[in-house]
Amino acid sequence: MDKAKITFGEFATAINAAGGDVIAVDVIQAGKHKTVRDITVQLNVEMHQQLIHVIQSLEGITVIHVSDSTFLAHLGGKIQVVPKAPIKNREDLSRVYTPGVARVCAAIREDPAKAYTLTSKRNTVAVVTDGTAVLGLGDIGPEAAMPVMEGKVMLLKQLADVDAFPICLQTRDTEEIIQIVKGISPTFGGINLEDISSPRCFEIERRLQEELDIPVFHDDQHGTAVVMLAGLLNALRVVGKSIRDIKAVVCGVGAAGAACAEMLLAAGVRDLIAVDRCGALIPGETYHHPTLDRIASKTNPKSEAGTLSDVIRGADVFIGVSGPGALKVEDIAKMSADPIVFAMANPEPEIDPEVAEPLVRVLATGRSDFPNQINNVLCFPGIFRGALDCRAACINEDMKLAAARAIASIVTDEELNEQYIIPSIFNDKVVSSVRDAVIEAAIKSGAARRVPRD
Repeated sequence: MDKAKITFGEFATAINAAGGDVIAVDVIQAGKHKTVRDITVQLNVEMHQQLIHVIQSLEGITVIHVSDSTFLAHLGGKIQVVPKAPIKNREDLSRVYTPGVARVCAAIREDPAKAYTLTSKRNTVAVVTDGTAVLGLGDIGPEAAMPVMEGKVMLLKQLADVDAFPICLQTRDTEEIIQIVKGISPTFGGINLEDISSPRCFEIERRLQEELDIPVFHDDQHGTAVVMLAGLLNALRVVGKSIRDIKAVVCGVGAAGAACAEMLLAAGVRDLIAVDRCGALIPGETYHHPTLDRIASKTNPKSEAGTLSDVIRGADVFIGVSGPGALKVEDIAKMSADPIVFAMANPEPEIDPEVAEPLVRVLATGRSDFPNQINNVLCFPGIFRGALDCRAACINEDMKLAAARAIASIVTDEELNEQYIIPSIFNDKVVSSVRDAVIEAAIKSGAARRVPRD
């Protein structure tokens, strides 16, 4: 701040006029002609760039650095590795490292299954991405994807006590990703694929599931589908309809949409239509990708053709995993009585929730600023906790259905209403309920290789 050109009072007034509130000032360096200050301003996050522009336009002010509480939370990353016990003397060193560790290595060589009891493998998951489909940001690369992967690791640890590591790969080659994950798999008890673009994610997951003997779970597909089904089960309780009797339309047959369609079919939906850019998928038709062919072969039993607006007539349920503007007011008007709309595109839903809410009986989105958020955090910590505890060889359809039903069951009859069909991500019953249901389903389906004592 150049004292000859502007006073601090003038500076503070300009901040206030721009919508900011100065709540702390620290003088870093003072001189006769200029002063360096660290100023903390409270304001709406949407006003951030506007305030910076206002400050930079003031004569006599030089902005040295700008940060906020979100960036400060990421300084140095959000995770670290901490040993379970300190090494305080030579005896400790010889026990955890050389020479004592050699005996443990030999024991695992003789019986590889002992890696689950004598190493961190039993509780460790790799969160793997290539950074090609991150949040609503798209293809931003592996380095830029790291903060998301670190956040996922934090959630796994805090909610389910699962130790996880972010693995961000500098390759987009499907075969290379498969080989890298196979190469690192001895370290891990499970693989969480994350933010890998469609359609490559289908082949990567399929191959890894076939070629590894540990659970491989693409959360963007199956996490979304599990939580969607949990919310739908409760929405159907609200409107008094059976899942076997409804007509449902899924809009968008990418990674999440295909998984949602598969999950709805597995849960008992018989009249399901999937709609992509090419229109309603029709059995017997050939499409540009095997995933579309697969979903087409299983859905649309009446071979309804046309756009979303054509096939949504009479639908009880709309599941949106596409993009903003896909669903129109006039489309909702064509649906059956007490329509259920899950507009899950993020950050902009298929229809403005404020516009849709008066027109539907139950509305859910992927956003936290509206009721009924369909959030994968309700799913993946408990699923991995359960899969690791029973040493599941995979995460199969039965385990995913069990997870969905467990999430839905947490909302009691007394709590259930149009504004509350899905529990909060901070509900401490979620992880344990999902974990127990997943283990039970894994045992019954033959996926479990261990029965936990409890």
